[in-house]
Amino acid sequence: MIRITDIDASLKFFCDALGMKVVRRTDHEAGRFSLIFLAAPGNEDGPFQPQVELTYNWPDADGKTEAYTGGRNFGHLAFAVPDIYAACQRLIDHGVTIQRPPRDGRMAFVRSPDLISVELLQDGPALAPAEPWTSMPNIGSW
Repeated sequence: MIRITDIDASLKFFCDALGMKVVRRTDHEAGRFSLIFLAAPGNEDGPFQPQVELTYNWPDADGKTEAYTGGRNFGHLAFAVPDIYAACQRLIDHGVTIQRPPRDGRMAFVRSPDLISVELLQDGPALAPAEPWTSMPNIGSW
């Protein structure tokens, strides 16, 4: 579960940029929260498919939302991708900053709109080092 502060920005990141699919959404009026379940393509069906649960707590009567600090939102997610360079380029094309580029052809980190670290791992052996990735600097923290 990941707590989010902006549904539209989070869906743009997880669905448009990372390629995940919404498999279910429920809005709970009494508890004032929404749950959105996401799955990787091909993992949408079946009883034991891995899913990411996004939790959106609705604003209070004054329109304020809780600020999540100190790990109240999450640590990090990790996704295996078939081509780490293509995955990172897709994220850049969607306006996502690569915090830790895949200089080694194996691993990269980005952050969601709520600053959740998302690790991308090359599925299988590392790809050969390639530009522009090998000379791209780290940006911020991940």
